[in-house]
Formats: sequence, structure tokens, C-alpha cells
Amino acid sequence: MITTKAPGKLYLAGEYAVVETGHTAIIAAVNRFVTAEIEEAKSYGTITSQQYEKTMLHWQRINSEIVLDDRENPFKYIVSAIKVAEEYIKSLRLDLKTFNININSELDSGDGKKYGLGSSAAVTVATTKAVCKLYQLNLTKIELFKLAAIAHFEVQGNGSLGDVASSVFGGLISYTSFDRTWLSSFRKRVPLNKLIKLEWPSLEIIPLKVPSTLKFLVGWSGAPASTSHLIDKVELKKGKNKVRYHQFLHDSNKCVHDITNGFHQDNIKIIMNNIKKNRLLLLELGEMANVVIETPKLKELVEIADCFGGAAKTSGAGGGDCGIVFIKNSDAINKLVEDWKQHGIDRLNIEIYNY
Repeated sequence: MITTKAPGKLYLAGEYAVVETGHTAIIAAVNRFVTAEIEEAKSYGTITSQQYEKTMLHWQRINSEIVLDDRENPFKYIVSAIKVAEEYIKSLRLDLKTFNININSELDSGDGKKYGLGSSAAVTVATTKAVCKLYQLNLTKIELFKLAAIAHFEVQGNGSLGDVASSVFGGLISYTSFDRTWLSSFRKRVPLNKLIKLEWPSLEIIPLKVPSTLKFLVGWSGAPASTSHLIDKVELKKGKNKVRYHQFLHDSNKCVHDITNGFHQDNIKIIMNNIKKNRLLLLELGEMANVVIETPKLKELVEIADCFGGAAKTSGAGGGDCGIVFIKNSDAINKLVEDWKQHGIDRLNIEIYNY
């Protein structure tokens, strides 16, 4: 039995802007994981998940292609990851195997609460890693990212793929999104073993480090959010507000650039000031696009953190899910968390995870 795992993620800055080619976000991998277990099988393979205990998907091969009945398939990202990984394996002219794979996720709570930690990306990465490990392939992190990004993009069809990068690289990263139009074009005419060796336009992934004196907290609003739905709503509105939207992109990139420099320089003041600036930029974007990014509960989360000297904002698309806080005064954390609790906000036991 081969076991792999991939962490979930939280966006710290640069949300929405990063879906545009060449724009940057800062993303943290977190200590909640998706685990994949894989082993060879004989006549047919299975896909199972502890999150879908009553569902077992059977698959078999016909002329080297995976064939399955996916009319009631909750495993779309898993299947896409397997198919893309095996397309790569075939491009290397290796013999194909049949296998069973089981997925288990810690990214949601035991009673099914969704925190917005990027489960689809982590599932895709864990599955891709497991299949490649079964075939004893030694991929670099950037090659693994590219395979998993293709698999994820072919299911979701939008987004920056920054959550995939975070799950592959771990830790804290600055991620600049690549040209997905270029990928769609080259995907049709370049074999995967060559495609993942190419330089993808605008793609940049840079590791960062949080200053040791700066504490990182995560609060959960109690309500889940749909990232794809919110991104689609902003996409529909941006054409009618081109000037404001392009100003948002410019300001967001400057803000993320300054935060990145703050991490490089161990400058807490720069980091915290620009976390606050990024929050205001997202509020302006929400007003422009008529999208609720900061719900009343997330607003409370931020304002309480501010009262205790923290710098806080929504994480990811907003509309629910989590908020993040950087705070220097360790003595204030317990009081901050207690105030959150009184307002129905849960502190999640989450830290930045490094491989």
C-alpha cells in the first residue's frame, strides 16, 4: 500500500486579482490534509472515499483507456487526476496498471462543515502524487503542479490554480498565475511529457517565510461559500467597470508585492498594513461587482481582531468560510479568541504547514 498526502490552503492576499494571468497572490498551505492510499488490483479497480462511505466507483480498462459509469460520480477530481497522470505515463511509454485508490480528507469537520480549505485541489494533488508514486515516477514539484493543475482545470474550468500550487509546494508561497488560454491551446497539440517541461507563460512560485514574532490565526464564520460561483459573478461584472477593475488589479498586485517584501525583510509593519489595505481593496471590488465578499460575520471577525491589534481580512473568495489574522501581541490572542467565540466565530486549530 502506497500512501500520499496533500495539505489544504488559505489565501492570505491577492484574491480575485490572481485569476488574471500574471497577477499574484500569497497562499499558505495548512496542517489539514487529504490522504490517498493506492495499491495494485487485478481485473478491475475501485475508487473509494471515507467522505462517501456508501459509494464505491468501479473502473476497468478497455484498450488502455479507463472506463467507468460516472452518472452518480462524486469523484470527478479524483478521476480527472488519474486520467491526466496516466496520460502522462502513456506518453513515457510505460505499461499501465490497475489499482484501487481510497481518499480521506481532514479539510472539513467531522460533522460535514466546510471550511474553504481547498479540498478539490488537495484531492487532485494527493491523487496525482499517489498514481505517480505507484509508477515510481520521481517528479519535481513544478512537474507535479503542472499535472495536477491540468487535471483540476479540466474539471473546474476557472480559477487561478494557486490552491493546487499551495498543496504541492507547502508552506507560504507567492503565486503568479499562468496563461490558461495558452495552456488550453498547447494541451491539444503537445504530449504531456513535453508540456510539463515547457515554461508556462507568467507562472511564478516563490517560497516565503513568516517572521517568528508574528502569529497567525484562522477564524471560521460558520457559513460555507462557493468560490466558483463568486468568481463567475465578478467575471460578469468586470466588463462593465473596466477602469475600476483594472485599478483593482494594479492596486492588488502592489499590495501583494509589498507584503512579499515585508516577509523577505521580516518587516511586520509592512505585512500588517498591507493585509489591511488588501481587505479594503476586496471590499471595493465587492461593491463594484455587487458581490458580498465580507459577510456580517466575517466583518465581526475582522473588527474584533483589529480591536486587539491584529491585521485581518477574509481568506479566498469570501462570502463565508474563513478569515485570517496576523497579530504581534501574543498576550492578546486568548482575549481575541474569546471575543470571537461570544460572537459565534470559531478559531480553527490551523497552522501553516511546511513539507
